[in-house]
Amino acid sequence: MQLDLFEQFEDNKVVCGTDEAGRGPLAGPVVAAAVILPEDFPIEILNDSKKMNQKERDKAEAIIKEKASAWSVTAISHTTIDKINILNASLLGMKR
Repeated sequence: MQLDLFEQFEDNKVVCGTDEAGRGPLAGPVVAAAVILPEDFPIEILNDSKKMNQKERDKAEAIIKEKASAWSVTAISHTTIDKINILNASLLGMKR
């Protein structure tokens, strides 16, 4: 499947945006997300989620899931964070 995804793009180059949440709390998972958006994506709907209300976030989520070339969300458990530290857990989530 990965090859099919990369074959969609000229020169097999892809820009993938990533972000994470959950680095501040003392306990719990860290959650990371990644998305590849097509060139014609309506980027004006994107904003800092903390500046968006729930209705705006829900609308953006639906549009992203519908129009994205690919997207993924993953959670890294507190036990893994304890083993590899929060920075490496964040990076692992983004890699996944």
